[in-house]
Amino acid sequence: MPPHALDGLPRPPCAELLGWEILDADPARGWVKIAFEGRPEFRNPAGYIQGGFLAAMLDDVMGPAAYIHSEGRQFSPTIDLAVSFMAPARPGRFVGEGQVVQIGKSIGFLEGKLWDAGGVMVAKATATCRVVESGKMLG
Repeated sequence: MPPHALDGLPRPPCAELLGWEILDADPARGWVKIAFEGRPEFRNPAGYIQGGFLAAMLDDVMGPAAYIHSEGRQFSPTIDLAVSFMAPARPGRFVGEGQVVQIGKSIGFLEGKLWDAGGVMVAKATATCRVVESGKMLG
């Protein structure tokens, strides 16, 4: 995997909770591949991963895609997030891909997809984000 802006950046507590692990990245394309762990504690009463956790995983592939695309110069706080749940998700490993569709000076458009360990797409999302200089987001 080529070097990218996420190298050496500490993982926030939410990424730790989700078992966030970067697998691959292509900064020039604005693309990342990240693994997550759908813990048993994330289950809803039916025994599947609650949709909010899946949405968080998708948000946590799209934001990093934009961040590496900007070489760490910009953060991309989500303005709007639309998630489609494609299949029930059981606890276990998930792999997500985030992609920058288009990004400008103030607004960006992102896509994300999430698969379970068997290769079934369980959810996909689109997001609109603000583009903010990293120095304004990091103390």
